[in-house]
Amino acid sequence: MQKLWLKKNEDRRIRAGHLWVFSNEVDTAKSPLTAFAPGEAASLHDWRGVCLGSVCVSPAALICARLHSRKAGVELDEALIHTRLQNALALRQSLFHEPWYRLCHSEGDFLPGLVVDRYGDHLTLQIGTAGMERRKESIVAALSALLGHTSLYFDNDLGVRGLENLSRQPESRGNLPESLVVPENGCHFRVPVAGGQKTGWFYDQRCNRQDFARHAQGQDVLDIFSYAGGFGVYAAAAGARSVTFLDASAPALELARHNAAANAPNLAAADAISSLCGDAFQLLAELAAQGRRFGLISLDPPAFIKRRKDMAQGLAAYRKVNLLAMRLLRPGGILVSSSCSHHLTAEALRTCVAQAAARLGLHGRLLGSGSQGPDHPVHASMPETAYLKCVTLQAS
Repeated sequence: MQKLWLKKNEDRRIRAGHLWVFSNEVDTAKSPLTAFAPGEAASLHDWRGVCLGSVCVSPAALICARLHSRKAGVELDEALIHTRLQNALALRQSLFHEPWYRLCHSEGDFLPGLVVDRYGDHLTLQIGTAGMERRKESIVAALSALLGHTSLYFDNDLGVRGLENLSRQPESRGNLPESLVVPENGCHFRVPVAGGQKTGWFYDQRCNRQDFARHAQGQDVLDIFSYAGGFGVYAAAAGARSVTFLDASAPALELARHNAAANAPNLAAADAISSLCGDAFQLLAELAAQGRRFGLISLDPPAFIKRRKDMAQGLAAYRKVNLLAMRLLRPGGILVSSSCSHHLTAEALRTCVAQAAARLGLHGRLLGSGSQGPDHPVHASMPETAYLKCVTLQAS
């Protein structure tokens, strides 16, 4: 096994528990990255020669190596993958009674670069690194031994795969269903297997959707960036008076309306389920101009800050969209604002929401905050893995 050498004083973050090695931290005079094959296992050493653990190398990427063991000379083989997935499965089975959850959450389950969402007998995988791509068959074998699944879908349309020179063409194995019906806290959601957002469903918001529904009774609800209707459907099932879904995707809105009607047939019969398709910023401004008001709003945008260099522009977008959403609240109404940008801290999101209330001359009361569900565990030494933030504010 080759050695990957770090420059002097570049070992502190790794010693503190972090799993990533950046290319500018590597002593390329002693260990040129071009000497490593994509996904090759190596021993990581500090400048003194002390071994820090075992990594898989991605020579062409900014994050050029990821630790999978704190011991020297450990190969990321099928046995280790099986053990890590077995531990991940045991955690999920202790949390959920039904097999519908994120089974593997990359660094949070000590398998950097691997995401697996479980939908009953079907699995959707995202492999984001050369190391995991090289071990794809070992991953499949371990999952088969643990679960005996019937179908697999590899969602490869990921920007990170392009950064690692990996194919972005999707793959599938087994009899792939066109759609799935996901049970969640008493609701049921039809979602696509292929062609949807992310892995088809956002398990990470499960707990936050349940909290959202507590405020829904008798309210007119607006679900912004709704996708298949997660927040709005929960509200409909919890007794909302009306639900409006807003998204840029017409197919997503069709799913949202279907899911709302299936979970709240009385609303469907009363024509109290509606949707708006288009740019959220424009549509929110139009709703305000029309005098529309809502008692409960979910704002769950895509990541506006995907890279650190996007911080200023992304933060401006978060501020603007929160202000637009809050303008639509009735007095005493509640806004539940989310962010999946790991570069935006929870405090920064709270500030965005508080500033929006202040600009409108409103008194804001923070009623709660949330994060990603327990099937998306956060690595204790990697704040980057705590990506989802959710703030609940009442404005009056």
